[in-house]
Amino acid sequence: APWSVLCYYAEEINLRVPLQVNTSSSSAMLSRLSLPNPMLQDVPNPPPCFYTCEFRTNKLQRFLGSDNEETFFKTTQRHQVLYEILARTPYGSVSKGQVGIDRLLSEQVFTDAYPLHEMSPQSFSVRQILYAYWAKWSCWTRYQPLDHIREYFGEKIALYFAWLGFYTAWLVPASLVGTLIFLFGLWLMFTDVPAKEVCESGGSFVMCPTCNICSTWNYSSICLTYKAGILFDNGGTVFLSVFMSLWAITFLEYWKRTCSALSHRWNCSEFEDIEERPRPEFTAMAPMTMRNPVTGLEEPYFPENQRFNRTLSGCMVIVAGKIASITSSVLNLLLILMLSRVYFALAHILTRWEMHRTQNKYEDMFILKVFIFQFVNFYSSPVYIAFFKGRFVGYPGNYNTLFGVRNEDCGAGGCLIELAQELLVIMVGKQLINNIQEFIVPKLKSWWQKRRMSPRLREVKVEGGEETQRAEVSPWEADHQLLECEGLLSEYLEMVIQFGFITIFVAACPLAPLFALINNWVEIRLDAQKFVTEYRRPVVERAQDIGIWLPIMQFITHAAVLTNAFLIAFTSSFLPRLYYRYTRDRTLSGFVNFTLATSHHRTIMMVYFHLLAIQLSFVIIFEHVVFFIGRLIDMMVPDIPEEVEIKIKREHYMAKEALAENRRGTRPSPPLKNESPPPNLKEIPEETDSDSRQQLR
Repeated sequence: APWSVLCYYAEEINLRVPLQVNTSSSSAMLSRLSLPNPMLQDVPNPPPCFYTCEFRTNKLQRFLGSDNEETFFKTTQRHQVLYEILARTPYGSVSKGQVGIDRLLSEQVFTDAYPLHEMSPQSFSVRQILYAYWAKWSCWTRYQPLDHIREYFGEKIALYFAWLGFYTAWLVPASLVGTLIFLFGLWLMFTDVPAKEVCESGGSFVMCPTCNICSTWNYSSICLTYKAGILFDNGGTVFLSVFMSLWAITFLEYWKRTCSALSHRWNCSEFEDIEERPRPEFTAMAPMTMRNPVTGLEEPYFPENQRFNRTLSGCMVIVAGKIASITSSVLNLLLILMLSRVYFALAHILTRWEMHRTQNKYEDMFILKVFIFQFVNFYSSPVYIAFFKGRFVGYPGNYNTLFGVRNEDCGAGGCLIELAQELLVIMVGKQLINNIQEFIVPKLKSWWQKRRMSPRLREVKVEGGEETQRAEVSPWEADHQLLECEGLLSEYLEMVIQFGFITIFVAACPLAPLFALINNWVEIRLDAQKFVTEYRRPVVERAQDIGIWLPIMQFITHAAVLTNAFLIAFTSSFLPRLYYRYTRDRTLSGFVNFTLATSHHRTIMMVYFHLLAIQLSFVIIFEHVVFFIGRLIDMMVPDIPEEVEIKIKREHYMAKEALAENRRGTRPSPPLKNESPPPNLKEIPEETDSDSRQQLR
């Protein structure tokens, strides 16, 4: 990329270049308090942070470092320029969409196209720094070198790791509270009055047969199961549900602040997508063309009403998949993981069929479909156990059936302990399997790829005889032996599904945040190793935030409030115990007998309606209080910190000064009537339409 080419395309794609060094520190608060930061590490060659503005060739001298053509544009910016050239260069008929490297790759003219990893044995390269200070397991207690990650991989990948580290840090207080609630449950196991009544009842409570051919049984036989249920079904889980609901809201609010600070630091706070080119597949399959109102060029077009109909059809497929999942009671973990792959393939097919014009729109719709599929896939079983299992059983002698099969009932210990078991199996089991896959599978794939693409031996004639020596491997061949970077979809999806587990069903499993914290400590290093040592270097992509994943997590947060309210009200024994404590006995003595009914008594007592009114009231009060406090938090925590707003305003001022035609005090007055505009301004042709005139201005 010669200097003239870099300058032309830097202006064309609005690259931002430095005006002045911007000094900021991630540990400013601790330094003001004169406290050491144990997680800070001294990473060499920290990339400087600058105030920037969009590049203009005619203002070159006003930019910092413009005197050195070799270092003025960063490596990642050179990659952006080169990819822009490759992506929009025609190789055939433009009307047929024969444009760009992506189309050539889709037609398998080329096998791959990728930027090269840095290889500089003389100095400590950014890649070597990332390996030594980020990818090694010994760095698990240290901050991630986010500026170096952004310098090497670009803003989109750096924002993912920033979000993952931020989320992991916020899991620390959640896991501490969850562990304390679990210990509180352990204490209740040995002090709870109803538990003692069950274990010491002997043959006092003779229970009806659980099936038509079963015999009677003693209630005391479930002593251990009843005590285990208290671990997850106690008053502490109500506090944990409120805490985690507010935790999730506060976490997202503070992430927005952190994201705004990072996007400004990385010069993406005002990032707007460049007018995107149509996807190669869209270009090839679009049934008609239409003039682009911005560029004025004829482009492939797909009618919006047809796209809407196809999107609606795709939604019907999602609904069908949801019904099939709910009716299947308890899903096996291996079946869930197998269905995940099926859902990925189906989401690809549906999104391609919908014919989205740009890659961003395509990715957003694909992510949304995959999330909905996975949401149903992973959460249908816990939802069934929490809210449907054991609700429509009937009573001894008149059990309800569906298609001739008796409806499932919860075990003698209650549905909540079964829900906790299900969550532990799915959540912890999935995390273990995923981590094993992420550790072993890339290494096996890399070994196989290197073996399949091993450099061939060349015969070399040497005086005095023949020798064979291995050819020197070129950098592009060495990188070709690495694995193709598969993007961030699976990484985000895994963490967002986990976020749902620790918020939506936290009332049933207080240890879920702790398991998530342990998993994420491992996940960060596994992902770092993959990107630094096992993946080819991806094309740099700029990003202002984490995209559609933030609205998805906001949806999960709202769903968690409602789910926890219904879980506490209708699945746990918290409200029945509270009702009994204030209407019968404050020590809960006799509570077990209160919850049982005699076999000949089938009428609904007034207690049932009292409890139902209390349960519905609890749901309404719980969600109103949590949403109200969440709204207060949203109002009290601005999305952009004040110091960042000041820096943004200063950057605007500096950019305005740098791009001004003349320095302050020598600015010319506007041209008079019939006077020609300054020579550096282009006249707008009279025949230009109003929209285009506005665009040119």
